[in-house]
Amino acid sequence: MKKLMSALVASICLSASFQASAEVAVIVAADSGATASPSEISRIFLGKLKKFGDGSRVEVVYAKEGSATRSEFDKKALGKSPSQIKAYWSKLLFSGKGSPPKELASDAEIKAKVAAGGGVVGYIDASAVDGTVKVIGTY
Repeated sequence: MKKLMSALVASICLSASFQASAEVAVIVAADSGATASPSEISRIFLGKLKKFGDGSRVEVVYAKEGSATRSEFDKKALGKSPSQIKAYWSKLLFSGKGSPPKELASDAEIKAKVAAGGGVVGYIDASAVDGTVKVIGTY
């Protein structure tokens, strides 16, 4: 009976850890007037949309490959696995139709780049959002 209870507790703990995932915030500079719908956000981060609805240009920055934030964003906002995103950008790169966005190593780097303005859009863990950026979407 002890073994059964231990296995049950372990199973519950393991499943709770898989369900607990961080919320990801898509951000622009705090003074930006930019907005985007979820479908526009997806198109922006896949390089299919180069301007916001207000006509301002978009420069996309990604979290470093392999980061938890990037994996969550790929899954929730883009509906793809990290390997599917890598294959997507590889295909565009080798066909000459596009190149992947710049990757930055941390939420702090992404936030600083986005806060500087110039149409930069990125995503970070929602807990890292502060007054220097504006959230235009959460996943």
